[in-house]
Amino acid sequence: MWFSFWKSRDRFSLDELRFLTDQLMKVQIVNDVNKDFVIEALRSIAELITYGDQHDPAFFEFFMEKQVMGVFVRILKVSRTLIVALQMLQTMSIMIQNLRNEHSIYYMFSNEHINYLITYSFDFQNEELLSYYISFLRAISGKLNKNTISLLVKTRDDEVISFPLYVEAIKFAFHEEGMIRTAVRALTLNVYHVGDEAINRYLASAPHADYFLNLVKFFRDQCINLSGLVLNGTKNLGSESSTHILSAVDEIEDNLYYFSDVISAGIPDVGKLITDNILKLLIFPSILPSLRMGTETGVACSLYLICCILRIVKIKDLANTVAAALLCRVETFKSRSEAKLNGYSSGQGFPVECQKANEDEGLQVTIPNLSGSLQSLSEDKLHHDNCGSYALRESLLSFITNGDDIQVSGSLSVLAMLLQTKELDESMLDALGILPQRKQHKRLLLKALVGEGSGEEQLFSSANNVTKDVISGELDSYAQRIKEHYGVSCVWPEVGTSSQLHRSQVLDALVSLFCRSSISAETLWDGGWLLRQLLPYSETEFNSHHLKSLRVSFQNCCGLILEEARGTWPDFLITVLCDEWRKCKRAIEASSPRKDLKCMLLPPYDSSSEAEGFSSESSFAAGGKMCEVVKVFVLLHQLHIFSLGYVLPDQPLVHPPIDASANSRAKKAGVDSLGPKPGAELNLVDAVPCRIAFERGKERHFCFLAVSLGTSGWLVLAEELPFKPSHGIVRVVAPLAGCNPRVDDKHSRWLHLRIHPSAFPFTDSAKYASGGKVKTKALVDGRWTLAFRDEGTCKAALLMILDEIHLQSNEVQRRLRPLLDLETALDSSSSSLLPEATISRTLPPNSL
Repeated sequence: MWFSFWKSRDRFSLDELRFLTDQLMKVQIVNDVNKDFVIEALRSIAELITYGDQHDPAFFEFFMEKQVMGVFVRILKVSRTLIVALQMLQTMSIMIQNLRNEHSIYYMFSNEHINYLITYSFDFQNEELLSYYISFLRAISGKLNKNTISLLVKTRDDEVISFPLYVEAIKFAFHEEGMIRTAVRALTLNVYHVGDEAINRYLASAPHADYFLNLVKFFRDQCINLSGLVLNGTKNLGSESSTHILSAVDEIEDNLYYFSDVISAGIPDVGKLITDNILKLLIFPSILPSLRMGTETGVACSLYLICCILRIVKIKDLANTVAAALLCRVETFKSRSEAKLNGYSSGQGFPVECQKANEDEGLQVTIPNLSGSLQSLSEDKLHHDNCGSYALRESLLSFITNGDDIQVSGSLSVLAMLLQTKELDESMLDALGILPQRKQHKRLLLKALVGEGSGEEQLFSSANNVTKDVISGELDSYAQRIKEHYGVSCVWPEVGTSSQLHRSQVLDALVSLFCRSSISAETLWDGGWLLRQLLPYSETEFNSHHLKSLRVSFQNCCGLILEEARGTWPDFLITVLCDEWRKCKRAIEASSPRKDLKCMLLPPYDSSSEAEGFSSESSFAAGGKMCEVVKVFVLLHQLHIFSLGYVLPDQPLVHPPIDASANSRAKKAGVDSLGPKPGAELNLVDAVPCRIAFERGKERHFCFLAVSLGTSGWLVLAEELPFKPSHGIVRVVAPLAGCNPRVDDKHSRWLHLRIHPSAFPFTDSAKYASGGKVKTKALVDGRWTLAFRDEGTCKAALLMILDEIHLQSNEVQRRLRPLLDLETALDSSSSSLLPEATISRTLPPNSL
C-alpha cells in the first residue's frame, strides 16, 4: 500500500487528495511499520486543503464529502505512536490557520470532531506535544467570532453550559513555561473580544470565574517573589541580581497588561472581579502595609507596584480606592498584614513591623483631620512610635523628607503617577494635596462662569480650594464603597481646610527634599518636575521659610561649584553646566517624569562611588562627582528663579570669554584658541628641558611647557628645532586640569603628573550602559614622571603648572560669576527674565 504512495503524481491535484484519503481510510492501526506513511499523508492533506481553499473549492468539497475529519479522529484513536499525535495537531493547526473561506471554517467547527480533539487525553508529559496542542487551541481561537464561537459551545435554554476550548486552555494558564502561558492568554483574549453575552455570562460564573481569582493570586506570588529579589539585591550587589529583578519586573508588567487587555474587552463582571481581587489579595493586605514608616524592606517594591498598577490598569474605581486608602490611618492595615493568603504570609514579601492582631471582623479606618503643616510630620514625631496614628500619605511625605534615595524616588513616582492618572477624581487629588494649580483655577473658573456659588471669589482668593462640600461628598462616597466592597470601615471627619493643609505639606516636603545633600541629582530632578506641575506659574505659595531654605541650599551648592572650578575638570565645567541646564529645564517642564519606574528597584547609580572600580583620587570619580554637583546646582538655580516668579531662560547666564593678555604664556608661545596640536610649531619661551620614558628603557628628551588660554589648559612636550633656537615641534599634548603636580619625595628632580582623558567621559556620547553605569571601566588615568636636570628646574616647572592652573580656574570662576549671584543675574537680565505675572498667565506647553 505505502509503495504506491511514492508513485509520481501531480502533487497539488484532486487525485492526490483522493488517493491519500483512500489510503488513510484503509489504515486499521498505526504502528512503527506504517507510521511514516500516515505522518506524510496527514502533512500532505493539510497542504492540499490549504491550496484548494485558495485555488479550487473542489478540494474542500471532497474533504467534506469523504468526512476526512472523521478519518483524522479515527487515525488518532488507532495510533500507538506519539509522533502521529504530534502530526495530527500540526495538521489541524495548519489547516485552521490558513483556511480563508468562511464556509470551510463553519464546516470544520460544525461537528464534534474539533471538540473531541480538544478534549482528547494527550500525553502532556511530553513538552513538544503540549506545545503543538496549545498551538492547535490558539489557531482555533484565531477564527472565533460571534458566529463561529457558537459552534464550539453547548447550550441549554440559551445559556452556555460547556465550552471545551476555553476550559481546557486555562488549565495551562499558569504553566511553568512562559511561552505556554503567553499562548493561553492570547487565546483567552480572543474569546473575550468576541463579545457574545451568553459566553460572557458563562465566563464570569462559577466555577469559571475562579480563573480570574487565580490570575490575581499568581500575580501576587510574582510580586512576593519580586520583593524577595529586591531584598536580596540590596545585600548582593551585582549584574546577576539586577538581571533577575528586571526579568521579574517584565513578567509582572506583562501580567498587568494582560489584566488591562481583559478589562478592555468590556465584560463588566470580569473587570470587577479582577479589580476587587487585586485590592483584596494584594493592595490592602500587602502593598499598603509596607508603606508604614519604620518599614525598611518591601517599601521599594510596594511603591513600584502602586505606580505600575495605576499606570497599566486604568480603572477609575481602582485608582480612587488606592488614593482613598492613602488617606487612611496606618493602623488600618495592621491586622491585614498578618493574614496568610494562599499559603503565604504577607510578611514574606512585604515585611511590616508593629503588627497587631485585630479581632474585629472588619477594619476600622479613621481619616485624620490634620491641623498642622509639614512641621507636624517632622522626623521626631513620625518616628517616635512606628505604629503611631498617621495617614499613609504622610508616610510618602516622610520618605521624601527623611528616606533614602530609593524611598524618595519611589514616593515621588507614586505622587507623579497619581497626578497623571486620568481616572482619578480631581477631588481625590485635592484631598491628597497634589491637585495642580491650573486644574484648581479651571474648575473654579467654570463654576464662576456658570454662576455656581462663590467660584469667582474663590478663584481670586489666596486659598484656591475646591468647595469643601464637594470634596467631602465625593470622599464619603468612596468611604462607603470601600466599606461595602472591601470590609474596611472608613470615618471621614470634617474636611475643612485639610486640602489646603495637605497641599502645604507636599510643598514643604519638596522644599525640604531640595535641601538634602544625600539624594541623587536624578531624584531631585524628579522632585523639581513634581513641583513644576503643582505650581506651573504662581509663586504665591512659596513662603519666606521656603525661599530661605532654597537660598541656603543654593549658596551651599555655589561653594561646591567653586570647588569644581579649582578641581579636576574645570575645562569642562561650563560645557557640562550649559548642557545640564537645558536638560533640567526640559525635564521639569516635560509632560511626565523621565525616570523608568524600574530604577527604584535597583541600587541607585553613584558615579563617584569607589564601587565603580575607581579610587577616590581617580579623575573619573571626580568627573562623576562634578556631574552630580552641576545637576543639583542647575536644579536649585532654576527652582530659585521659578520660586520668585520668573521665566526660566533657555541658557544659563555666564560671562562670555575674553581675549587673553598678550603677555600670557600661551600668547607668547603662539597657542591659539584651538590649543597646541601635535606637529605644530611653538615658541618655547619659558619651556623647561626634561626627560621622560613612555616605554621601558626608551628615554626621550623634550622641552616641557604648561599653558592656559581661557578655560582650557595644556601640558606640552615639544622637540626643540636644531636650526631655529627657542622654537620646537609639539609631540605630546595632555590636559592641564587635574594633573595634580607633585615632586617625588625621594628624588627632588622628578615631577609626577596625573593625565586624564582629553574628552569628558560623562557626556552623552559615553552615556549609560546596561544597568545605568557609565562606560568608563576600560579607561584609566595616565601617569607622567618628568625628570629635570636639577632641583631648581623641577621647581620652576612645578610653579609654571600651578600658575597656569590658577589662571585657568580664575577664568572659569569669572565666567560663572553671574550664576553664583542670583540677584545680580536677575537684575542684569531683567529684559529677558521678567516676572511671569507681568508677561502672561500662559502655562508651559506640557504642564498639567
